[in-house]
Amino acid sequence: MKRIAICAPGKRLEREHADAVLDRFAGRDDVELVFHKQCFERHGHFAGDDATRLAAFLECANDPQFDAVWFAAGGYGSNRIAADAIARLEPAAAGKTYLGYSDTGYILAALYRNNIGRPVHGPMALDIARDGGGAAVDRAVGYLLGDTSGFEGELDGRPIIAFNLTTLAMLCGTELMPDLTGHVVMVEEVAEHLYAVDRLFFHVTQHLPGIAGLRLGRISDVPENDRPFGQSEEEIARHWCERAGIDYLGFADIGHDAANRIVPFGLAPLSERA
Repeated sequence: MKRIAICAPGKRLEREHADAVLDRFAGRDDVELVFHKQCFERHGHFAGDDATRLAAFLECANDPQFDAVWFAAGGYGSNRIAADAIARLEPAAAGKTYLGYSDTGYILAALYRNNIGRPVHGPMALDIARDGGGAAVDRAVGYLLGDTSGFEGELDGRPIIAFNLTTLAMLCGTELMPDLTGHVVMVEEVAEHLYAVDRLFFHVTQHLPGIAGLRLGRISDVPENDRPFGQSEEEIARHWCERAGIDYLGFADIGHDAANRIVPFGLAPLSERA
C-alpha cells in the first residue's frame, strides 16, 4: 500500500474538500491518504503561519513511512518557506514524489534545483471542488500509484518542466530557480489580464537561456479590460519567444482546471516514456 501525506504550504483546505477526497478513495487497499492537521489551520491568508506550514511540510517529507507528498492547495505562501524547507530535509525526503502546481511550484522548483525527490506538476487535493474534479484527483493519485496515462502529451527524450507563469516569473533570479537549460518549459496562467500576461512573458523569456523550447498551457479566466489588448495569448507567447530566440512549440494540456495533466520534472524514467 502507498501512503501519501497531504499538507498545505500556501492557503488552507476546507475540511469538506478533504472529506470528499477521502470518500472517493475510501475502502481502497492500495493507497492511504493522510491529511496533516495543518491543512485546516488559518492564519490570515495562510494555512497557518510560516513556522506551522514549514513544520508540516518537513514532517511529511522527512517521515520514511510516507511514499509521497501531495499538496492540498496552491494560493500563495510556499515561497516563504521553500528555502528553509530545503535546508532541513533529511534522507527520507529524497525517496519521495512531490505533486502539485500553481504556487507550490516554488517548492517543486527548489526540490528540482537541489536534486531532491521527484517533483511533479499535477492536480492537487483542492481540485476535487472543480467541475470534473473527481477525474483530476483520480489522475493525481493514479500517477502516485504508478499510472502514467494522465501524462501530458508525448515524451521525446528531452527534459520537461511546467509552471504557472507568475510563479516562474517570480522564481527567476532567486535562490529557488533551477537550471532549465535544454528543457521544454510549459507555462499556464489564470485570472490575469492579457497585458499582465504580456508583461510576464517579457520578463520570463529573458531568464530562460538555452531552453529547448516553450509550450503554452491554458490562459484561463482572463478578466475583461477597459479596452481589448489586441493580441491573443498565443500571439503574446510567440512574440516574446521570437524576441528571445526561443522555439515556440505549441500548446500544452495544463492549466488551472480539472483537465490539468501530469508533468514530471526533468527527464522522465523510461517506464513513463511514450
